Amino acid sequence: MSAESNIASSKVLALHPDRLFAADPLQRDIARRLYARIKDLPIVSPHGHTDPRWFADNQNWDNATSLLLLPDHYVFRMLYSQGITLEQLGIRRRDGVAVETDYRKIFHIFAAHYHLFRGTPSRMWLDSVFHDVFGLRESLSPATADLFYDHINAALATEAFKPRALLDRFNIEVIATTEGALNDLKHHAKLKGTGFEKRVITTFRPDDVVDADRADFAANVQKLGEITGEDTSNWQGYLQALRIRRAFFRDHGATATDHGHPTANTADLPLVEAEALFARCLKGASAADAELFRGQMLTEMAGMSLEDGMTMQIHPGAHRNHNAVIFERFGPDKGADIPSPTEYVQALKPLLQKYGNEARLNIILFTLDETTYARELAPLAGHYPALKLGPAWWFHDSPEGMLRFRHQVTETAGFYNTCGFNDDTRAFLSIPARHDVARRIDCRFLAQLVAEHRLNEDEAHELAYDLTYRLAKQAYQL
Repeated sequence: MSAESNIASSKVLALHPDRLFAADPLQRDIARRLYARIKDLPIVSPHGHTDPRWFADNQNWDNATSLLLLPDHYVFRMLYSQGITLEQLGIRRRDGVAVETDYRKIFHIFAAHYHLFRGTPSRMWLDSVFHDVFGLRESLSPATADLFYDHINAALATEAFKPRALLDRFNIEVIATTEGALNDLKHHAKLKGTGFEKRVITTFRPDDVVDADRADFAANVQKLGEITGEDTSNWQGYLQALRIRRAFFRDHGATATDHGHPTANTADLPLVEAEALFARCLKGASAADAELFRGQMLTEMAGMSLEDGMTMQIHPGAHRNHNAVIFERFGPDKGADIPSPTEYVQALKPLLQKYGNEARLNIILFTLDETTYARELAPLAGHYPALKLGPAWWFHDSPEGMLRFRHQVTETAGFYNTCGFNDDTRAFLSIPARHDVARRIDCRFLAQLVAEHRLNEDEAHELAYDLTYRLAKQAYQL
């Protein structure tokens, strides 16, 4: 990086009050008015991946690197793309090979390459964290790396920066974590009686006992039987064990399930065929059987949601662990997941034919394939009572991604077949920034409709409130 670039990146850190609003003065003024009335609403974070241990133990975080960088695959995937190894960034290897453990040195690597994030949502989120959460007023650069590191570490050591204190400071009304079906939920259990058990809730994600492609699938199903007292070697015992686990999760605050399948395929097999498929999968599934089984289980889970009232989230379309070398060395969730083309109309039909007309059922569908917004997803959600659209997700959780989502789905699905915003993040300190981006973009979109006389401003104010707060609470039954 050149000396000129170093100087340029050490300027004052300031967040413009009109950021993300339209450049057109009329639209900008309307957006300002809309935003002023919703910007301080409580945060509802109904789906994400923060660590429940943080809130259960309520201990101070150790340092800036372990909190801001190591859990955030948005950060290290960009650095890795520019030739910085994960070992240099302190990411632990499965084989125990030594990696960098000097957190200050890792933070310096990050600071030296902060320019890589220009124009990305990560840059917006990080700048907001530095400015709003830590009160820093200089831009991050090699020259300010030590200042940032020491300032952040000093703040993290204080009572004000303990996890529960930040829940209050961030005005987070409720935050959901996500745990696998076999998780003992000990951290959520520890929260009971603290007053935080209804603010920090879990989400039931059964992929560990549903995905027959996993090497540990049969062992996980056996363990499922052991912890529920059911015979999971047979189909009916397996389904009953899942019902028991769902009830256990509900007892720890869960109002939703989550399903991270590679595709949106569903199935509705006759009982005899489902039993035979399950038996084959326990012995070692073919790729075709594993895909069919996942599809059958989405339909089974929809039926269970109709029984127990839990909202069902389907997150398909990610090619997980695309980089085999990284997966072998470091494991999953290391920035190597890639969006894949995903078909929904035929894929969801078996499930929707069985349960899609049930108004009591809440199915929230996400996608990484933006080409399906207007062609498939908006028409489906605009018809089936059980189906709602989740917000722009993951790679599209960005200003442009959010605008594309609103522009492509609103005409057909409307606003009220969507579910507000969720941040889906492991990066706890960025949650206010992420929600603020969503609020600003929604106000920008609504302001355009008002300026074009397609919506009156009173309606826009109602919509801004609903998109910010009410729809998420309604969809996730919070």
